[in-house]
Amino acid sequence: MNGKTVLITGASRGIGAESARLFAQQGANVVLLARGGQQIGAIADDIGERALAIAVDVSDYDAMADAFEQTVARFGGLDVLINNAGVIEPISHLATSDPAGWGKVIDINLKGVYYGMRLGLPIMKQAGGGHILTISSGAAHGPVEAWSHYCASKAAVAMLTQCVHKEEHENGICAIGLSPGTVATEMQREIKASGINPISKLDWSDHIPADWPAKALLWMCGPDAGEFAGQEISLRDETIRRRVGLI
Repeated sequence: MNGKTVLITGASRGIGAESARLFAQQGANVVLLARGGQQIGAIADDIGERALAIAVDVSDYDAMADAFEQTVARFGGLDVLINNAGVIEPISHLATSDPAGWGKVIDINLKGVYYGMRLGLPIMKQAGGGHILTISSGAAHGPVEAWSHYCASKAAVAMLTQCVHKEEHENGICAIGLSPGTVATEMQREIKASGINPISKLDWSDHIPADWPAKALLWMCGPDAGEFAGQEISLRDETIRRRVGLI
């Protein structure tokens, strides 16, 4: 990853923060995007001069456009986009859901991913290619009680990855989704607090550490993952875990 530039949304904690640290260790320039400016600023300070922290709400297209402009101005381009930002609150059955809260999840989980793709693609295409990696979920492929907003947004994002592949693969764009399974992050604490559906009943020890998806994302930028372009890989798959080097 030496000299490559990687932009990560939702980089203030969990998978995003671990990915920023790992890619930087591998020689990449990293751009950390999140609403929590103080958190990403601290991570960027730890990484050093090859890190840029930009406080931004991914559901705001103009703010996202400015962040991508800052990325190019600072590092000269963009090689990898990691669409990681996502929320699950408010968890609620559809019949009693709050329309504003339901819509905000769509704004972040779906429109935020679209905005990243829309802004990143022209930059990557001009340079001859790049990787667009998006965090998916098992919820993209099966209904989960009280997660109608999350399931709908993740299903749509999975289709966005396929659309990018269909339209841009010949232009050197490699788009892949990653379904990490349940990860020991703040989102899992929110899920557990809801007490709704079997996932909230899982023990904390059932969740994988956040550095596993980060290592998978790094592997997805290499030639060994090329066969999965336009598809989604799952860390529940033991074969994938072995190829990533997790077992």
